[in-house]
Amino acid sequence: MNNDMLCALAEITDEERKFLAGEEKIDRDIYMAEEGNVISVNKMLPHGDLVAVRTHSRFVDFPEHTHDYIEVVYMCSGKTTHVINGKTVVLKEGELLFLSPNARQRIYPAGEGDIAVNLITRPQFYDGALAMMTDEQTPLKKFIVDSLAGSDTGAPYLLFEVSDILPIQNLMENLIWGIFNKVKDVRKINSTTMGLLFLQLLNHTDRLSYTSDEEELVLKTLMYIDGHYADGSLTELSRLLHYDYAWLSREIKERTGKTYTEHVQSRRLSKAAYLLKNTDIGVDSIAEQVGYENVSYFHRIFKSSFGITPYKYKKAAMTQNEPLPSE
Repeated sequence: MNNDMLCALAEITDEERKFLAGEEKIDRDIYMAEEGNVISVNKMLPHGDLVAVRTHSRFVDFPEHTHDYIEVVYMCSGKTTHVINGKTVVLKEGELLFLSPNARQRIYPAGEGDIAVNLITRPQFYDGALAMMTDEQTPLKKFIVDSLAGSDTGAPYLLFEVSDILPIQNLMENLIWGIFNKVKDVRKINSTTMGLLFLQLLNHTDRLSYTSDEEELVLKTLMYIDGHYADGSLTELSRLLHYDYAWLSREIKERTGKTYTEHVQSRRLSKAAYLLKNTDIGVDSIAEQVGYENVSYFHRIFKSSFGITPYKYKKAAMTQNEPLPSE
């Protein structure tokens, strides 16, 4: 991270001076409503802003609490130790932690060099970012949608161990810098930057730490499909995961809302659309490349999904006469 910005984020706040002077508890009025241990978005964003940056308060044990919003924590320097729904999670420099409203979080005291930034967000902030993602079910998209819907069955958190992924680090720095400095057109820029961050994170699901056995099943299924959409099978997946075929089929449908076949088809069509728009490969070759041996069937389901034939889609992309969905 840029050294000047890191120094600015590391400055001791008035609240932290009280802790260093002997104050042992947080001031609830700063964070919470009158009742319950729920950190309120209206307390954190009193002027109706969609997103704000706040450095994590160091030198104090932050008691167990929940949020009424999705919180994103980025570790700028050092590390912090969290207990989330009873599980200890250590957030290290360069890593990203997404917390759902149903996550019960406690944070142990951080030292002076442990600089974490919290992104406090309202639901509308994610509109642009979600629009940039495809219709495919991914762990991150499922987490955001479940959290916004107030689901009690979704993952309480996602931990991305991406400290060595430069594009993600750059995007996080840009996002923090833009919010921190309140640049012109900040809402549009921040929303777009978050969308780009999401797209980058989708490429690194292998760096995602599991939050539960149920989420691990969903994650491994989606990761398998992403790598084997053209030639994989539910039979092979059930063998790799050591699950009964029929049981796994039911679980995928129950936990994601789609069947294994529907996930595969969505991924194939998304990849086909990307290749049609961005390469010179012929339509029939693309159909075979993404896993369709029956080219006529590919033409039919592509038109059903996109409202236009693959040939017209490719022609429109080449002439840029009409907007098209992309991968």
